[in-house]
Amino acid sequence: MPAIAMDHFTILTEDIAATVAFYSDILGLESGRRPPFDFPGAWLYGGGRPILHVVGGRPLPEDPQGVLDHMAFSATGLRDTVGRLDKRKVAYDLQHLPGSSLWQLFFFDPSGARVELDFRGEEKAPEGWRDGD
Repeated sequence: MPAIAMDHFTILTEDIAATVAFYSDILGLESGRRPPFDFPGAWLYGGGRPILHVVGGRPLPEDPQGVLDHMAFSATGLRDTVGRLDKRKVAYDLQHLPGSSLWQLFFFDPSGARVELDFRGEEKAPEGWRDGD
């Protein structure tokens, strides 16, 4: 049977609380039930599903991205999200997907994982944004 959808991502971190706070604030994910594993971590939920697993207590790779270039999420609220990133002083790259009106917003989490948020093209551009920035 072929794969039909991505179920979740697992990320490693040296600071579980800071990572959970980051994803809760920026993506609106919520901490939820996690099986009683014998290692520290958290499960973050979106739409009632555990979509991001956070694992602590393991060494981080020398290159935090490893073989995974980025994780992408469908999102809403482009202007508010950019505002939250600005408030946290998180650098980001915002662009239109070539040949589409889809917005792509890229940034790094506290452990160095690259995150992409995809917003529908109908969303309004953040204040002061110019095409080609």
